[in-house]
Amino acid sequence: MNNADLQKRKESAIARGQGNMAPVYVDRALNSEIWDVEGKRHIDFGAGIAVVNTGHNHPKVKAAVQAQLERFTHTCVMVSPYESAVALAEKLNAAAPGNTPKKSIFVTTGAEAVENCVKIARAYTGRPGVIAFNGGFHGRTNMTMGLTGKVNPYKIGFGPFPSDIYHIPYPNEYLGITEEQALADLQMRFTCDIEPSRVAAIIIEPVQGEGGFYQASANFLQTLRKLCDEHGILLIMDEIQSGFARTGTMFCHEQAGIEADLMTAAKGIAGGFPIAAVVGKADIMDAPIPGGLGGTYGGSPVGCAAGLAVFDVIEEEQLCARATQVGAHFVEHLKGLQAEYPHIIGEVRNAGAMIAVEFVHEGDVNKPYPELAKKLSAKAAENGLVLLSCGIRGNVIRFLPALTIETDIIDEGMAIFKRCFTELTQA
Repeated sequence: MNNADLQKRKESAIARGQGNMAPVYVDRALNSEIWDVEGKRHIDFGAGIAVVNTGHNHPKVKAAVQAQLERFTHTCVMVSPYESAVALAEKLNAAAPGNTPKKSIFVTTGAEAVENCVKIARAYTGRPGVIAFNGGFHGRTNMTMGLTGKVNPYKIGFGPFPSDIYHIPYPNEYLGITEEQALADLQMRFTCDIEPSRVAAIIIEPVQGEGGFYQASANFLQTLRKLCDEHGILLIMDEIQSGFARTGTMFCHEQAGIEADLMTAAKGIAGGFPIAAVVGKADIMDAPIPGGLGGTYGGSPVGCAAGLAVFDVIEEEQLCARATQVGAHFVEHLKGLQAEYPHIIGEVRNAGAMIAVEFVHEGDVNKPYPELAKKLSAKAAENGLVLLSCGIRGNVIRFLPALTIETDIIDEGMAIFKRCFTELTQA
């Protein structure tokens, strides 16, 4: 069995819409290292897209899952519930920023969590409208595609999308979009498209994931909070990629000192097991009638067991603080490279261990260099390094290492990155 043969089988068996970044097929993984079916070792700077924050096969998560497998794998939490789901909800409620009493529901994917946020917001407010941001990513279902603020590849050929969704610019100092402009555009939506009294919610990622790792400032999030309070609009924080210690706190919007009305959680919640959640203010969460929320696999007992172990690992291994250290170490490497190639590396930015480098031509922010990001991801894969690209212009490389990654593995991986970067830019 080899990678090339498996890729041929994959292309024959799986629809092309579910593509894969590189023809590298995993045999096993441990912490921040992956070994493919040919025995080649790869350093993982993607963590399954910010999922295995506690590393591949963390012994505590593995033990919790094995213990649960000995007892039962599924009963449906809506039919025959179990204590682990209650315990994980209690953990989530306690961890969510703010002092208002919270409640949670469990679903299976991040997109489901976003969909349910919209359902809950509409049930609570009796309003239809939702405002989202350009460059945001909220999922691939019909509703979440409508909320997502990037066409290629997420929306091509899939319309029409739901009505009463409106987009405004995401503040972005590097791209010249000020907070004042974003807020002025929001006011224009209120003037031209939908009155505030018909808006159920505003949804925002505190750090845009697929959009390029741009971060909303504390001031902007605080201003949104005040505006939502003024108009009776719910504020939804999409923490799917930024949650679970990734940015240096359990959830990123905690750093802005605000409390969301509703929050999505997924990806890093359970060390790779498929479970997601909505966490919100208790009175808002209770707006839908019994049976209005749920799903067959939501709150899987295996996922709940893994999630409880992840909470323990984050606390015991102080992964919030570790995320800050990891981010700083990556930035040190990348800033050094930027000093050598200022005409190519337009910006290095991070929120904890969400780290990004943006490529441009001739040092010009208005001349994105997506070809380099694409080639670099491919070349890195050939050289034993998992890298992910992103960005509304496709010109960003994002680094999402496990928060448990060893410093020497960071250095080894960055040496591969620099070598690939140099070979491509000097060719």
